[in-house]
Amino acid sequence: MRDEPIVIATKIQQNRYPNSDIIFLAGSVIRGEGTATSDLDLVVVFQQLPAAYRESFKFEGWPVEAFVHDPETLRYFFLESDKPIGIPSLPAMVREGLEIPQSTQLSKELKQLAGDVLAAGPPSWDKDDIDRSRYTLTELIDDIRTPRSRAELVATGTQLYDAVADHYLRRHNLWSAKGKTIPRRLRQVAPQFAEQFEESFADLFVNGKTEKLIELVNDLLALDGGWLFEGYKLVAPIGWRKQM
Repeated sequence: MRDEPIVIATKIQQNRYPNSDIIFLAGSVIRGEGTATSDLDLVVVFQQLPAAYRESFKFEGWPVEAFVHDPETLRYFFLESDKPIGIPSLPAMVREGLEIPQSTQLSKELKQLAGDVLAAGPPSWDKDDIDRSRYTLTELIDDIRTPRSRAELVATGTQLYDAVADHYLRRHNLWSAKGKTIPRRLRQVAPQFAEQFEESFADLFVNGKTEKLIELVNDLLALDGGWLFEGYKLVAPIGWRKQM
């Protein structure tokens, strides 16, 4: 049996990060969604570090993912790493995290910063962003219309899973998600679309049927002009060259 997450997080601070100011315990275990193999997600904050880092380790039966920062590196990751790609991994962890060993002035300030970043939302997509996503989805959907094999169908379907969710969320000026966090994120902000999304991909992965997914993406892209292939042009930056 594994000890309670708060007990373990406290021990980790005492044994591994004794000079840290605060640890935020986040992830599925504090949302009541943990399983027997869930890990502990920790954001560990020091007053100052030479550089932020991430490390993984085992502690008393728990797999642990630790994201180690100081306030300045956290701010950088919030604004220069997570915000531009539209996936607020660190701000969400800090905002939802339980403070170990207890709330402090610093932890309150960092939670406020994380909350401000989350409330501001991701950068809005411009026409180029929308068209790039339309083109990507068009290409991927074309690949599943007549797949050469079940293996290729599944491979393309895995790419579509993230791409469809990202297009829906970013097109609606919402924070996006990736991988296993996608279903939870969609259910939070768009329950009806989430249901269609899950049904479409279940039909693809379980039954090998593509009709529901093609229809879902067709409806999704209709707001921006539909499928995009003919005439699409993507120009590389002028500086992308090396002399012979």
